[in-house]
Amino acid sequence: MAVPVEKVKVLVLGDSGVGKSSLVHLICQGEAMGNSAWTIGCNVDVKLHDYREGTPHEKTFCVELWDVGGSINHSLSHSVFFNSAHGLVLVHDLTNRKSQENLRRWLGEVLSRDAGKKYSGEPDYDEEVFSENQLPALVIGTKMDRIPDSNLEEVLSRSSSVAGQCRADFINLDCMQNKHLAAGTTNAVKLSRFFDKVIERRYYTQDSRGRLGSQERRRPPSMTRTFSPTFVQEKID
Repeated sequence: MAVPVEKVKVLVLGDSGVGKSSLVHLICQGEAMGNSAWTIGCNVDVKLHDYREGTPHEKTFCVELWDVGGSINHSLSHSVFFNSAHGLVLVHDLTNRKSQENLRRWLGEVLSRDAGKKYSGEPDYDEEVFSENQLPALVIGTKMDRIPDSNLEEVLSRSSSVAGQCRADFINLDCMQNKHLAAGTTNAVKLSRFFDKVIERRYYTQDSRGRLGSQERRRPPSMTRTFSPTFVQEKID
């Protein structure tokens, strides 16, 4: 009988066209995506992650990456997918400053949903509120290959500042280059540490009443699971 693998849910959020689907494919499949597509609704992919790899506490977990479509036209349906999230990957396009600024709006949506409020559409993200929420986050800048060398330092500095505002670590990469997340690279190490943080909070952090994180531990699900959200993709011409 197969041993069930415990799981965590990580939201992948950001504006339409920043490369979320390509990023998720690179993380989960270890290779660049051949054909890009717009995501409408939500697409879920999974990655097996070895928590605290190389230590006596090593254990394999299933990381569900929920790639939420970034179209503003479907913003009212975004919160359907935010339920019971354990971590956030916030994605922006390094060549599109507006996509960086909009990460505050995405955080505002998540925090409003977590607080049980209806999102007003305003970027009401508050750094102190997010810090108290303690939801692990990672900021990823994409399309690094499209930055002119003359602007590289300025753009990367701005990306670092965005991550600082979100109180998160950051990665900058080109989703079309497998080497940018190759084992042993700085990017791969940061991603692995982020997944460890998400798992740590979900399964190993106790509050003052001795409960695990914000949710009680439950019987782990089987890996052969049917995901509840549906999704549709439209191919880009």
